[in-house]
Amino acid sequence: MGLFQDLMSKIFHPATGSSAASGPSAQTSPAGQTASASTTTTQRIAEIDVAEILDRMASENKQKLDWKHSIVDLMKLVGMDSSLSARRELAADLKYSGDTSDTATMNIWLHKEVMKKLAENGGKVPQDLLSR
Repeated sequence: MGLFQDLMSKIFHPATGSSAASGPSAQTSPAGQTASASTTTTQRIAEIDVAEILDRMASENKQKLDWKHSIVDLMKLVGMDSSLSARRELAADLKYSGDTSDTATMNIWLHKEVMKKLAENGGKVPQDLLSR
């Protein structure tokens, strides 16, 4: 999952995955031990609030990007190429079986699938973005 992995990395690890966002690069465990941002345990990922991160990135962005409804805006927000060819590549990455010439349908599917995959990979995604 090349492009999806890149997108997920930019959201789950904004300090290292995207220059457009800043975030903590370490966390302290209850025992007082510090884990680096490169730690990829399920516990670490489960703590990632997708909406909080993307809302913060959007508030720091000069453009008004509607990441909650648009795959194009979501990709732009995290610093990815959002061109049609990039979205077709993401669709292939996520196993889209529809007609990639029907871009409106593909874009809606992509947004829904990205939110679903982020949740499946431990991200906390608002329920209303999963039930569309």
